[in-house]
Amino acid sequence: MNSIRECFYLSSGYGAGICIILIMLIILAQIVGRMLGFIVPSAEDFSGYCLAAATFLGLAYTFRTGGHIRVTLLIHRLPEKAARVAEALVLLLALGLTSFMSFYSIHLIWESYVFNDVSYGYIPIPLWIPQIPLGVGCVALNIAVLDDFIGMLRGRDPSYLAHEDELKLEES
Repeated sequence: MNSIRECFYLSSGYGAGICIILIMLIILAQIVGRMLGFIVPSAEDFSGYCLAAATFLGLAYTFRTGGHIRVTLLIHRLPEKAARVAEALVLLLALGLTSFMSFYSIHLIWESYVFNDVSYGYIPIPLWIPQIPLGVGCVALNIAVLDDFIGMLRGRDPSYLAHEDELKLEES
């Protein structure tokens, strides 16, 4: 089961990378199009959708690899037992926030689908389609935070702490 979750987080990261590549290709097509005298319709819209998708799809992978910014001034000064309690409380707060974010992003997708919302621009796109990666990214982050929270309750260190130690070694 653990490998399925890790594969899910990695796939989410790869999805973010693919979206970055798509942004590059869209902008490149727009540049070449301008040089050859044609326009790429809704290029700004599509690159914006890819940017949002890359941002949200990358959340879980970045969380698991310790890439999110954490302010650890207080936690590092606490005794080990108090630091674990503080980490657990922070993970519990993050779990609440990511659950809220996941619920409402899925709700937004559903509302866009039900009300047939479409984008403004040359090419009208049903908005629920580019919103799907946002919902998937939020749910992936929610699962990653839940995974680390349950792991902490079972006595394991959160996944991001292993990478924090790597960063300490690089600094010294």
